[in-house]
Amino acid sequence: MKDEMILVVRRSLFDSLGAFQGLNFDVDRYLPAFLDRKNNFFTPRPPAETDESLKQLIPYVLLVHKGRVLHYVRGKKAGEQRLVSKGSIGIGGHMNDQDEGLFALDADAYNAAVQREIHEELRIQSPFTNRIVALLNDDSNEVGRVHLGVVHVFELETDAVQKGEAMITELQFLTPEELGQRRDRLENWSQICLDALPRLLS
Repeated sequence: MKDEMILVVRRSLFDSLGAFQGLNFDVDRYLPAFLDRKNNFFTPRPPAETDESLKQLIPYVLLVHKGRVLHYVRGKKAGEQRLVSKGSIGIGGHMNDQDEGLFALDADAYNAAVQREIHEELRIQSPFTNRIVALLNDDSNEVGRVHLGVVHVFELETDAVQKGEAMITELQFLTPEELGQRRDRLENWSQICLDALPRLLS
């Protein structure tokens, strides 16, 4: 079976633009460079998972309705086994080349891929707006060192959302206070987002 091909940028590009830990809200400093076709490419996923010279670009989408944020627990069928049983407020996954057979992605192709990825994982039956609010990097652990998050906020008009994949369990909208009570059980990226939630949602 052919390996999944996933979108990456070189760590050296990230470093040259200004590496950071946690969230960076200067999206325009980073994203145009990452989504320039000459700077990103697809590579087999298995070796990329341990190659720290590469950063896998991952959309990380927070779904929000009237101040409440969608929370779920990653079940045993999650693609990233290192995150199983962790709570999360981010929906997303690897960008892959399954649709267009492209060698790289530009901004339009990236946005189309994000929409596809989210609609695979969830059944969203509400109108929503989509905005990119931050970049997320966490070099404190082995998962984070090979990934780079693009944080989106989907502002939903209603809370009509259902899971679309088996790996998503215990799906529910929670207030920031309720999420705070679960902080210790959240994956690292979700903890980072939760701590900056007022700014992310402003």
